[in-house]
Amino acid sequence: MIPKIILSRGDRATRRLIGYLYGPGSANEHTDPHMVASWNGFAPDPGRSPHRNPKDVEDQLVAQLDQAVRMLGDKAPETTVWHCPVRAAPEDPILTDAQWADIARRIVAAAGIAPESDEEACRWVAVRHADDHIHIAATLVRQDGRRPRRDHDIRAVQREARKIEIDLGLRRLKSGDGTAAKRPTSKEHFKAKRQGRDTTTREILRACVRRAVAAASNEREVFALLEASGVKVRPKVGQSGDVLGYSVALPGDINKGGEPVWFSGSTLAGDLSLPKIRQHLADVGPPSVPMRPADPWHQATAATERIPDHFTRGDDHTAQGQLVVLGEALDLLPLTAPAKARKELERAAAVFERATRSRTTADLDSARVLRRSVQTILRTPATTGDGAGLAMLLDAAVIAVAFASHWHRTHQHAQQEAAAEQTLIHLRNANEHVAAPVLKDLAHRTPGPETQRRYARHLQQAVPELVDRILQDPAWDALATALADAETAGHNPATLLGQALGQRTLDDARNLTRTLTWRIHHLGQRHTGSPRAQAPTARSTTRRPGIPSHPSAAATLAATPQQPKVRRR
Repeated sequence: MIPKIILSRGDRATRRLIGYLYGPGSANEHTDPHMVASWNGFAPDPGRSPHRNPKDVEDQLVAQLDQAVRMLGDKAPETTVWHCPVRAAPEDPILTDAQWADIARRIVAAAGIAPESDEEACRWVAVRHADDHIHIAATLVRQDGRRPRRDHDIRAVQREARKIEIDLGLRRLKSGDGTAAKRPTSKEHFKAKRQGRDTTTREILRACVRRAVAAASNEREVFALLEASGVKVRPKVGQSGDVLGYSVALPGDINKGGEPVWFSGSTLAGDLSLPKIRQHLADVGPPSVPMRPADPWHQATAATERIPDHFTRGDDHTAQGQLVVLGEALDLLPLTAPAKARKELERAAAVFERATRSRTTADLDSARVLRRSVQTILRTPATTGDGAGLAMLLDAAVIAVAFASHWHRTHQHAQQEAAAEQTLIHLRNANEHVAAPVLKDLAHRTPGPETQRRYARHLQQAVPELVDRILQDPAWDALATALADAETAGHNPATLLGQALGQRTLDDARNLTRTLTWRIHHLGQRHTGSPRAQAPTARSTTRRPGIPSHPSAAATLAATPQQPKVRRR
């Protein structure tokens, strides 16, 4: 259940709101508008007065609601109307008028508008004009002439909504911390539906601006990228000539007067105002030590693989910085993906946006490499290759997002945790589309039986408890090819396995063979060390003391001919 508080000012604020509530709606979406509750239980109801002119009843209702405000004259507050739509979830049962009336009374009591048994409280009404929601309208002067005490009414109303969900058995939403971006209004949703879109203009523009900020190195690039993507940009210029802010609009999105519908950056999200964008770009500027030239996919993957350590060993500010830049990477990855995976990656980025926001200040210093690497990928399309780089990066991103979800859980960030969990679904779906053809190609080049048996023995020595699972996995052929490619490049396969297994536990991998394949692929393209440098690591891949060999794996390997030791190169 979602309550949303809106404040209005002006002499005709009450008139405008009541006229809207009992009118047809902006898209004729209001059906059977009628009152379900009021401050005294018998306020005039324009929707249930068949023998009177509805406009006359509206006039009477507005006059009664405004009575306390009018009595104050010039001393009346500027903001006079408190408006709170309360919407049920789509999967919730249709509630009765009596249930909505009880919900309305609980909401106004929690907000301080009309505390229980307070006969001098503010006047209010609850109007229902659809199955799934009501609108509560109140005037912000009590009947005794005082102002209502509604300190922190937004939080109080949200808390009460969570209790209502439990009491009525409704879908239980996650508690927020006030850091979420502004939701699209009902009017925006109806407009998008009329235009045949699932996504509102506000959400599309938010994604466009986030993507431009993620890809840009400076403010000028942000606006250039937005214009290149077709978004209209209107800077706000002060008297000094300095740019103070900006607004954006989608081509073809116009109001009744035929003018573009503009959204300022701050109304899209708090961190998309121009001052916040400038601060962010300054914080993620070039690293103090320039990045060494390397394959950007491998640099991005390595940076993403380090994210779990930042969550588990770093402070909260560093963890928040990793969230922000991981979100930026997800914003940009759809631009590098094949069509089948693009939609899922766009959904992942849109959902994860909520997981990037908390009240913790972000320290972005340790996240610069990931940001720069993904930007380099975009600016050098030739690096996209056969999809192996994207598959490798997505596999690391899945683990990073899983750790992000755990970090939010430990900090009791319920909405952010839920967003991260939903992101995992989309990322895994995308990775299936990306990884399948790459794994198929690797499997077609799998080495011969003798080489595979040699690699199997390395696995037996390194991870006897997992070797059966790996060898029986359909992805084993791809892993064997990755090992063969690395060996051809000069790597010792036993050493490489030790390094891949030592990076992180495989317990958090959904498919450990695939994850091991991408790790080997990643490590195999690094510069090879000298034989002397590789030898100590190779010795570390022998069976760890205290862990017995897997019986069935040992029997399988014992049946194969003994292979000569790998010759050190």
